[in-house]
Amino acid sequence: MIGAVEQGLIFGVMALGVYLTFRVLNFPDLTVDGSFTTGAGTAAMAILAGWNPVTATLAGFGTGFVAGTVTGLLHTKGKIDGLLAGILTMIALWSINLRIMGSANVPLLRETTLFTPLREAGLLGTWGAVAILAAGVVVLGLIVIWFLNTNLGLSIRATGDNGPMISSFGVSTDFTKTLTLALSNGFVGMSGAILAQYQGFADISMGIGLILVGLASVIMGQAILTQRWLWLGVMAVIVGSVIYRLIMAVALDLGLNPNDMKAITALLVVIALLIPRWRGALGPFGQRMSALTGKGGAATGATVDGGPASASSASAGGASVNETALSGSSTTPTSSTGTSGAIDGQG
Repeated sequence: MIGAVEQGLIFGVMALGVYLTFRVLNFPDLTVDGSFTTGAGTAAMAILAGWNPVTATLAGFGTGFVAGTVTGLLHTKGKIDGLLAGILTMIALWSINLRIMGSANVPLLRETTLFTPLREAGLLGTWGAVAILAAGVVVLGLIVIWFLNTNLGLSIRATGDNGPMISSFGVSTDFTKTLTLALSNGFVGMSGAILAQYQGFADISMGIGLILVGLASVIMGQAILTQRWLWLGVMAVIVGSVIYRLIMAVALDLGLNPNDMKAITALLVVIALLIPRWRGALGPFGQRMSALTGKGGAATGATVDGGPASASSASAGGASVNETALSGSSTTPTSSTGTSGAIDGQG
């Protein structure tokens, strides 16, 4: 069970990346399945070449960052549909990953990794290692929260809410989309690099179906915890990753076939998506549950089931960006209201 928690925390780094695209940018990015292996393969080959494990992990972040940038450029500059752009990059990364790794599997069992000190100290597989991993992942979560509250982060959030509106304030949505995709896949690549060192090998197929795992972590975590505040919504993603791994561990302990794990993951995502709809079907009782758990759309500025924010909430978000991040814009408050009102009338 402790091993499941450790893996859940490692995959929590990946879930933070999925959160940036799926929740913040409202972008269905399938690059994750390829960039995860890219980060793992890069770190593995770097360690075999004698690199410091920390540097190798950062290299995994860098290659994931590049993969996300490619998807962003295909979508923004190439005008390719976002879903298709992610699929194209993911397919190309399969061949690139084989080039990086040189073979389908790269062992690291006798190499010095991030987990070698923990293993030598007898901490790996104990709650001490869990505490260390949790501290590291929480620090990354705090960095994400800080970034999303900066001027650039507010622009990214507004891009996900209402791209045409924020464009009217002079923000380049092409840049914000590409940057978010790059950062997202950077986190995914870093997660792959850490997992390769944790399990002692990198494998060409380790990223297959990982986007579903990321979505399960994001949706389950935010279905259980409140989304009323940004900081709690981000931390819920990490909690969801741990819960997902625990559910998988319990399913295996009960004797379920490991080949059924993907189907179980899909079922968990479906249930998590349907919970808000079931809550609405319960009438006043469901509404009281929504109020208690903070799932109301007015509180979060987005629909409960992860859909795009309403035009009115996007306009409000755009106004805050105009006041903070875009104070130099020539658009006056009156014209800003008119712009957002026009968008609201269109959508």
